[in-house]
Amino acid sequence: MLSKGDDFPVHQTADPIAFAGTDRNFYDRYFFNGYNPDGSGFFAVALGIYPHLDVADAHFCAIRSGKQYCLHASRELGMERMDLAVGPIRIEVIEPLRRLRIVVEEHSGIAAEIVFTGRAFPLEEPRFTRRIGPRAFMDYTRMTQNGRYDGWIEIDGRREAIQRACTGTRDRSWGVRPIGAQDAQPHTGERPVGFFWQWTPINFVRHSLFFHCNADGDGPPWNLRAAVVPDGSGPHGRFETSAARMESPLTPGTRWPARGELTIDTAEGALSVTLEPLGSFLMRGLGYTSPKWGHGLHHGPLDIEREDIDLEAEDPARADNFHVQIPCRAVLGGKEQGVGVFEQLILGANARLGLKSAGDLAK
Repeated sequence: MLSKGDDFPVHQTADPIAFAGTDRNFYDRYFFNGYNPDGSGFFAVALGIYPHLDVADAHFCAIRSGKQYCLHASRELGMERMDLAVGPIRIEVIEPLRRLRIVVEEHSGIAAEIVFTGRAFPLEEPRFTRRIGPRAFMDYTRMTQNGRYDGWIEIDGRREAIQRACTGTRDRSWGVRPIGAQDAQPHTGERPVGFFWQWTPINFVRHSLFFHCNADGDGPPWNLRAAVVPDGSGPHGRFETSAARMESPLTPGTRWPARGELTIDTAEGALSVTLEPLGSFLMRGLGYTSPKWGHGLHHGPLDIEREDIDLEAEDPARADNFHVQIPCRAVLGGKEQGVGVFEQLILGANARLGLKSAGDLAK
């Protein structure tokens, strides 16, 4: 099966590009978020390709006046991985590793045209590899890049411009993680008691700061990294370390972070970063943990749906609301001001945070 990608020198095996190894959970994903310096005007985009499920899906969200407006789209892939459009949502690569365009053709009252420009060469995070018994639960690579945005977003006839002061983060990840319908076939491998994920990309005036932590429940992290990336830097010239730790109590009645205290050890001493929430964003608007619009689910040849979420009315006890991305004000060393997000997902029990069961919330 030949496709457009076969005319580019990007092959990794003797197979045509349409085939991505043999694991049915292989995926290839784009993600973007953006926000103003005060945390307002938040928007986010996700587009995923699932070669062995023959599905592509995309999601666009924007927050206005306490509501999260979402546009979901899914289509059959037809084994063509180079077509980065799903219904009205598409991604255009203008300059690889630096500039990309997001286009949302008007549908159900939502439209946008946004250009992302990276502040530095993307950061390659440590490879995420985790097995549950004999199966690969996760095995993927991700590159992350902070940047600035230009463009506009229109919701129900009201268009708002995006100025250069709007910053945010994009990432590209590819590999294996759970997608599509769950596999009903059991196995005898030991399963972890829970899942713990934190990710905090921050934009400061002249540099970016990144931290992430992946763990099984409240056990030791199996993937952890902090990095400081100066503006304009290339693949080298940035600081990276696994000597970092985050203290983040939960907001009572939720599994969401109330604030964050990040400490990064360096040869010159500890860097201290405080994170103060400025709002909230539910990741199910991008398909994460969504019962209907979960990544890779088959919706037929093409399906598009608008969803409006009243953030004040949402129930944090619902499992599909556990995964959040919180816009935050960041302060480095008690002085330097920045803005970013605090993403968190906690599934199952977590004794360290006082969560005794899968449905337990913070006291």
